[in-house]
Amino acid sequence: MVLLKTGRPGNVIISVLLINSTFLLLNNQLGYGIQSDIDCLRNLKDSLKDPLKILATWNFQNKTEGFICKFTGIECWHENENKVLNIRLSDMELQGEFPRALANCSALTGLDLSSNNLYGHIPSDISTILQSVTSLDLSYNKFNGSIPVNLSNCTYLNNLNLANNRFSGQIPLQLGSLGRIKRFSVANNLLTGRVPNMSYATSESYKNNPGLCGDSLPRCRAPSKKLKILDDDHFINGFVVGIISSGISVTVGMFFFMSSRMEKNKKKYRDVTFLFHW
Repeated sequence: MVLLKTGRPGNVIISVLLINSTFLLLNNQLGYGIQSDIDCLRNLKDSLKDPLKILATWNFQNKTEGFICKFTGIECWHENENKVLNIRLSDMELQGEFPRALANCSALTGLDLSSNNLYGHIPSDISTILQSVTSLDLSYNKFNGSIPVNLSNCTYLNNLNLANNRFSGQIPLQLGSLGRIKRFSVANNLLTGRVPNMSYATSESYKNNPGLCGDSLPRCRAPSKKLKILDDDHFINGFVVGIISSGISVTVGMFFFMSSRMEKNKKKYRDVTFLFHW
């Protein structure tokens, strides 16, 4: 402002150049963020089968500001800015594995892919794909395998719904560290073992996983003493059988060894007797 007040042409030109440079720098940074979100949705569309052709309406030829915000299932931070806030693509019969392309939607806070035909494992590095997500709904799909421990690094999660899939194994106890969780469900899966300590989880959160125990569920049982005794008996029996088998092997070996020695001695005796009579 001091430069502009001087009225000197040289100073005015310098001020204008500085303002233009600052504007271009900010525009480039914003443009990079916008382009990454456009790439995110383009790659998301390409990675999924879309039998109902719902995603076919996503037209990437349009280059106007905020054009992706008009896509079905997409919510932006601002209607005139191509920066994705939420992706809601539930009940669209989409097919495919978990889309890693979502990593390019760097400001994404909500993801709902429920009630589709998605399958495979949740990526083991899920927290690097969904860095800022607060709500994740993958329910009513065909995901399988174990729930990744890395999910506990999605520390902004308020809502986590993994119900009605085919997840197996133990729920990572580290999920108990998600202090912002208000809604949580892994109902109707194939999960087993002790559940994490989550203050907002109820028995409904775990229903129809008969192998789960602890927290709001029945107490986890200690290993049965009877089974331990049986295991000890099996060990002892195996030990005894091993000793007997070894003893038999040694005895049989000694028998053949002594038989061989006796046969050699008999032969020597016959030879000596023959020479004596000769």
